Amino acid sequence: MNVDLSQAVWFKSSHSGGSNECVEVAHLSDDQVGVRDSKNPTGAALLFSPTAWDAFTTSINNGQFS
Repeated sequence: MNVDLSQAVWFKSSHSGGSNECVEVAHLSDDQVGVRDSKNPTGAALLFSPTAWDAFTTSINNGQFS
């Protein structure tokens, strides 16, 4: 599947401290969430459904990946 990410607005967590060693996230117009490596913004991006993204971020907030 090809998704046009040229108009995506990417952002980093405020916890990143402005470094380039994190991921960037974009909420896409087709209700998907894009995730990419901030060091390689022209590289591949992962796409998640809103349900999958919510489950992932909930797991992080619950400390399941610590």
